[in-house]
Amino acid sequence: MERCAGVLAAVSSLPANQGIGDFGRKTKMFIDQIADAGFRIWQVLPMQPLGYGNSPYQPYSSFAGDPIFINIDRLSELELLKQSSIKNLNKFKESVSYEEVRKFKEPYFRKAFYEFKKQFDRFEKEYQTFCAESEWLDDYAVFITFKKLNDMKEWRQWPQEMKEWPKEHLVDLTPYENELFYEKFLQFMFFMQWKEIHAYAQSRGVRIMGDIPFYVGLDSADVWMDREEFLLEEDGSPSFVAGVPPDYFSATGQRWGNPIYDWKHMRANGYAFWIRRLAWQQRCYDIVRIDHFRAFDTYWKIPSSCETAIEGEWIEGEGRAFFDALYQALPQLELVAEDLGDIRPQVLELRDAYQLPGMDVLLFRMEPKLLKRPARENSIVYTGTHDNDTAEEAYGKFTHNRRIALRRFFHNRGYAERNFHDLLVHFAFDSDANYVIIPLQDILGLKGEGHMNHPGTIGSPNWEWKLKDYKKLTRELEKVKVWLSLAQRSTCREEIK
Repeated sequence: MERCAGVLAAVSSLPANQGIGDFGRKTKMFIDQIADAGFRIWQVLPMQPLGYGNSPYQPYSSFAGDPIFINIDRLSELELLKQSSIKNLNKFKESVSYEEVRKFKEPYFRKAFYEFKKQFDRFEKEYQTFCAESEWLDDYAVFITFKKLNDMKEWRQWPQEMKEWPKEHLVDLTPYENELFYEKFLQFMFFMQWKEIHAYAQSRGVRIMGDIPFYVGLDSADVWMDREEFLLEEDGSPSFVAGVPPDYFSATGQRWGNPIYDWKHMRANGYAFWIRRLAWQQRCYDIVRIDHFRAFDTYWKIPSSCETAIEGEWIEGEGRAFFDALYQALPQLELVAEDLGDIRPQVLELRDAYQLPGMDVLLFRMEPKLLKRPARENSIVYTGTHDNDTAEEAYGKFTHNRRIALRRFFHNRGYAERNFHDLLVHFAFDSDANYVIIPLQDILGLKGEGHMNHPGTIGSPNWEWKLKDYKKLTRELEKVKVWLSLAQRSTCREEIK
């Protein structure tokens, strides 16, 4: 099996003209840059409609895309907007102002929708095909339309007839037909543009790894439509919520607030909800990483009345029964297991039973004796993830003695780089693992300014880091290209199994 490497970079973090990385020309430039350097995988963060705190792990849907990623210039190429009317927003800003970007893009989307309706004959065949293939689309359009009509309040706070629409269909949708069409238009444009980005990556030999949260958000079309799939009270509030006990990230654990699945019900219907989720992900990506994989073995179940995660309990997960059903339905699905944290051996046994690559984060073993441990061949070595410090940020917090010990370790193995992130990246490429993925921030050598998310916290500055241009990346990739070649990672034709 050939060795290869990839880059972890949220689409939102890439340079763009309208305040957030999107599906435009500059994203294709990013693909060109990493492909030319020898990378063969691009790992992204979830791109579903961003929910509470702009977190990609609390989306309003497991299927829909967030319109914020639609590129406005591409709409002009489709003759839905005049290029001369398009302005820029925060073009060189190094953070994303989500609400500002949404307000900026909305008028352009409305104008493009108006033209889309006038020119519908041009798009009708492709649009109808998209609608037919997207069984979730009608329900999501109703959900997000109702949500906007209620000032984006959580669905449990809507008028009763809207809240119970999935069961009773008592709301006459006729007055909202234009808005429903608008929401479907946005999804059509999102997936049209993403399909082009995905195809372009494939043409450059870059496979895209998507990321799916284990749980779904309570305030989502998923829960609103399919309440029987979750452990909920009569009013729709969760009986139990998800999280993890006290760990590396938090002394009181993490109380995520996502509703717990009703696994008994799911088991009875052949895990239909999960299979639909992953089938759609398979359409969008080449590889899918499942966040919080360990919950298939055991998951932390917290009574919703508890304010922290301390008082939860471990519950046996679905294990092999789930994956047997999944692979029977989707035999070509390529998965990666996020198997980090304090986990029991059975999690690794489940991972290995299906030959899934796991994750090995170097920043979690920053001692010479731990770094000497060879990486598993069927694994992905990371310097870090979106949830922890960048390499340089972590190094800045080490004691003087620890820094000396680490530098001695690397230098004794022939690594002469001056910067710590360069030492770590070069070392990662030379590992025994078949796959290595480096966060974009660690290629650039960023410190705290590049920290993407602080687990256990909500809102700004989480998820806001953005690259203003490619000048520094172009320079940094010159040396990375050499390391990739020396490590024999510049090609990867073999699929992740």
